[in-house]
Amino acid sequence: MSILVTGGAGYIGSHTAVALIESGHDVVVIDNYSNSSPDVIARVEALTGATIPAYTADIADRQTVTRILKDHDCDTVMHFAGLKAVGDSVAQPLDYYRENVAGALSLFEAMQAAQVRRCVFSSSATVYGAPQFLPFTEDHPLAPASPYGWSKLMIEQILRDLAISDPDWRIAVLRYFNPCGAHPSGQIGENPIGRPNNLMPFIAQVAVGRRPHLDVMGDDYDTSDGTGVRDYIHVVDLARGHVAALDLIERETGWNAVNLGTGAGYSVMDMLRAFEKAVGHPIAHKIGPRRPGDVAAYWADTQTAEARLGWRAELGVERMCEDHWRWQQSLIASQAEPSHPVGGGL
Repeated sequence: MSILVTGGAGYIGSHTAVALIESGHDVVVIDNYSNSSPDVIARVEALTGATIPAYTADIADRQTVTRILKDHDCDTVMHFAGLKAVGDSVAQPLDYYRENVAGALSLFEAMQAAQVRRCVFSSSATVYGAPQFLPFTEDHPLAPASPYGWSKLMIEQILRDLAISDPDWRIAVLRYFNPCGAHPSGQIGENPIGRPNNLMPFIAQVAVGRRPHLDVMGDDYDTSDGTGVRDYIHVVDLARGHVAALDLIERETGWNAVNLGTGAGYSVMDMLRAFEKAVGHPIAHKIGPRRPGDVAAYWADTQTAEARLGWRAELGVERMCEDHWRWQQSLIASQAEPSHPVGGGL
């Protein structure tokens, strides 16, 4: 297949590009580099030996996206591009609806114009909101607790309606839980611009002395140690899940939602201790207030992924921390600065 990867220089997009190329697919990338760097494309090319056509473009530019799809005879789009911070979305909801929802509309219009009807969408477990039961199954009620989660759910609904309107659409909506870790080579990983929104890069920056301490956002949740519990999934496992989704949309038309997680929950303190083990020394932390839009705990039911994708997560928390620490050390060795990350965003 020839696959357009939107946000392909970002954290999850770049790892998925590697997995796609290693599985024999041709990859074309568009990215506006708002939270990533063109250097990532060169690193993916070095890892895979492939030459990747990469365009500096925004998914809101419908004409450009249509032209790229046609010029490269793409038959599938993997859509990662978008804003992704829960807390920021609460403070700046209009940005999230404009960038994520309006951007997706333009992308899907470009796909229609280019007669591309296959899509794998990077959704999120935040579409479920506060748990009514755990683990989350794909038929759990959908009630996001943040504008970020609502933006993902709105895009899911657009894709669902497209599939109803035209039976030629083949859509996989992948609801992933908490990606972390890095490529085992240490050449690509997550290194966001500014203050990290995700736990693992924040811990890593404290471990190397770039930040004084980890802010633990709440210790009064109804969990084993009072800190938030999440289902952390290695980004390499997540990338494999996207490759498996291609087989699903090859077999089936219509709209399909699948959780990608490990099926286990770990608290913030669990992850901090695991990272301390990988690093070999204690990591300073302070307890702070809860973050707006967060829920106490959630983790995935993985039965649908195992049954329909033939996929399950293989890499555990220890490996997530080891690989991220190797990536962080690689950043230090290359003197990369956070103003232009070598792997960020989605």
